[in-house]
Amino acid sequence: MTAMTQSPAGRARAEIDLGALRANVRTLRAHSSGAQLMAVVKSDAYGHGALPCAEAALEAGAGWIGTATPHEALALRAAGIGGPMLCWLWTPGGPWREAIEADIDVSVSGMWALREAADAARAAGRTARIQLKADTGLGRNGCQPADWPELVHAALAAPEVNVTGLWSHLACADEPGHPSIAAQLSVFQEMTAYAEKAGITPEVRHIANSPATLTLPESHYDLVRTGIAMYGVSPAPELGTARELGLRPVMTLSASVALVKQVPAGHGVSYGHHYVTGNETTLGLVPLGYGDGIPRHASGRGPVLVGGKVRTAAGRIAMDQFVVDLEGDTVEPGARAVLFGPGDDGEPTAEDWARAADTIAYEIVTRIGSRVPRVYVNERAEGPLDVNECSGDDE
Repeated sequence: MTAMTQSPAGRARAEIDLGALRANVRTLRAHSSGAQLMAVVKSDAYGHGALPCAEAALEAGAGWIGTATPHEALALRAAGIGGPMLCWLWTPGGPWREAIEADIDVSVSGMWALREAADAARAAGRTARIQLKADTGLGRNGCQPADWPELVHAALAAPEVNVTGLWSHLACADEPGHPSIAAQLSVFQEMTAYAEKAGITPEVRHIANSPATLTLPESHYDLVRTGIAMYGVSPAPELGTARELGLRPVMTLSASVALVKQVPAGHGVSYGHHYVTGNETTLGLVPLGYGDGIPRHASGRGPVLVGGKVRTAAGRIAMDQFVVDLEGDTVEPGARAVLFGPGDDGEPTAEDWARAADTIAYEIVTRIGSRVPRVYVNERAEGPLDVNECSGDDE
């Protein structure tokens, strides 16, 4: 199957380097202590495009695909993605039967979900593949330790289901040394041991996310789940930059400058006039805004490479556009404005925008909207890609 390349638009584009994604998967597999790797492609692969990213990850050796919602998983199955797949964010009345018939593993965190999975399996006339999720301390989804025995024994007693996995999620793996990490791993060991002693023989046990894959080999078990790191974004500044972790950013976001004009000193720029020119200068109009996912919180701070220099968003970022002060420089309309990318040519990174918006880089890439076309490059796997070779930097 070949990933579809959307035609680039003149206004803006998000270039997705599938060669970099494959290289990141190989790097993460090398960190996984021999465990299988699940490529997490939830939320349209963190904004990168679920189908082409799933294909590229599988080509690079990922053994599993992970999604949040069942509809994400079903769409991938309909598009031809085979092999082991897990989806974990269920609500009552969800498409349990459709997922079971599509041979998708479904996560179960409580008795209501087990009942719905069993009922759907009975209606489908087949056995449901379920994975029991333990709440080891994150406090979101998952079964509390006090309720775990009931769920385990009920799953064992239900002939309609087969427990294929036991899993959990870490709260603070991106904070090395945080006391909750050891505590959660201890609880997970106790809960999996209980389930196995009761008679469950899981195919996979897993708790490691991207930061744990990179830093906590004791958490790797049978499977690691890699999301943000697969897209070349550091899971946390404390762990190092993407380059320091051997990862290459997959998305480059750019736009064509829509207008360049000269304005006098004292000229207000954008809503509220939070920026006023100090001198006669040139302004460039970048046709991207919060309607495309550019964070309004980065107004006055968001960095952009235009005309060979990194400029800053001048004034408020609007729904469809924002302005940069070119400080007297002149660029032609249609010149490329790069908001973020790998940093090879001095352009900002997603981490730079995260700092400007007081958020995390996960949000920066994931929120880029659907009216920005994704343009895929390096679609064909042609042997190993060395991250340092393609970065233009030996560091």
